[in-house]
Amino acid sequence: MASSSHNEDLDKPFDEAFDQYFDHHFDQAFESLYKNYGDQEEVKKTRKKRIVIERNREEGHLRLWNDYFSDNPTYQENQFRRRFRMNKSLFMRIVDRLSNEVQYFRQTEDVTGRSGLSTLQKCTAAIRVLAYGSALDAVDEYIRLAASTARLCVENFVEAIIDLFGDQYLRRPTQDDLQRLLHQGEIRGFPGMIGSIDCMHWEWKNCPTTWKGQFSRGSRKPTIVLEAVADYDLWIWHAFFGLPGTLNDINVLDRSPVFDDIIYGQAPQVNFSVNGNPYSMAYYLTDGIYPKWATFIQSIKLPQGPKAALFADKQEGVRKDVERAFGVLQARFAIVKNPARCWDIVKIGKIMRACIILHNMIVENERVDGTQYDLSGFQQGEDGGSSSVNDNFSIDSPPNIADEDSVRISILDKKVHQRLKRDLVEHIWRKFGRDQHNN
Repeated sequence: MASSSHNEDLDKPFDEAFDQYFDHHFDQAFESLYKNYGDQEEVKKTRKKRIVIERNREEGHLRLWNDYFSDNPTYQENQFRRRFRMNKSLFMRIVDRLSNEVQYFRQTEDVTGRSGLSTLQKCTAAIRVLAYGSALDAVDEYIRLAASTARLCVENFVEAIIDLFGDQYLRRPTQDDLQRLLHQGEIRGFPGMIGSIDCMHWEWKNCPTTWKGQFSRGSRKPTIVLEAVADYDLWIWHAFFGLPGTLNDINVLDRSPVFDDIIYGQAPQVNFSVNGNPYSMAYYLTDGIYPKWATFIQSIKLPQGPKAALFADKQEGVRKDVERAFGVLQARFAIVKNPARCWDIVKIGKIMRACIILHNMIVENERVDGTQYDLSGFQQGEDGGSSSVNDNFSIDSPPNIADEDSVRISILDKKVHQRLKRDLVEHIWRKFGRDQHNN
């Protein structure tokens, strides 16, 4: 008994010391956890608070008005043209249409009676983002609007441009348009030519990871393809956008609606003659990757003799119209030149379509000859007698399947392609060969 009582007396001080040690460290650990958890909660609460910035939007509108739109503006017409990518008259036409027909661009008032952002501020913010390809908050310091508001301005602006001006400025050529294109093509040595076709790639910076293999070619960055047809004054008549960058020009052509109007009987019939031989289908100038169809004329890769060399020189020079159109489009709207930052390919497509429409509006606005042409002179003289458009064209009666198949066969006819190319070589030699001899 004495021994057992002695052991219990020895264990009591040890248990008390252990309990004190455990309680001390437990209290420290609990206090540390509580302190860290409490700090995190305070940080979360701080982040949730919305910081309201008084941007003085009225001051921003007044400064913008005095700089560009007042009776005595600070910056002149040439500076406005360089910074807005268009003349002031065209920009004000767009602003007027948007303010009258699009609810988002109408100036509103809040419950206190304070005016919101003006139509000029919203349109200017959208144009600056499209023209400079800058970040959305880059216009905040001058126009006085937040990045989220600038994003809404761009999205609503491109949708409004497509809805209000798309049918007029991104349309298929009318009979008058075709007659003018044929006339210009004949002057340049290519009767029956109505433009040149090619593809352009737009880099997609924020392409989703699951799609990068589909949109990237080899080790390159993901891109989206634009197929376009352009004429001599850089007007873009056809735009097919949205296919992945792994496709080449031929793959894009297989999916393109560029010949749908001809196949379905919705395009006017074109008649022209080259070297004394009649033809009834207009054609585009292309580079060497395109197939040898009746509607495509390529250059001669290794020209042998002066006739072939002259044809190759003329064809490559005229075909550069579409390359120049791509260059001017990217120069006017840097957002198309810089990598696309959007995640949504639908929004990227709307931006591209709106930029092409604005490009065509600028082309029309800055034409030296204006938008009206005297078509009576196109049938007179040496350069205007062999190309014409059928005036009796009608799309009231839908085509049948047999007619569609016949048109497809005519488009893919290689024999017509070869005969037309030989005739063009002879025609260009007779038209411009004299200059070669003089040189």
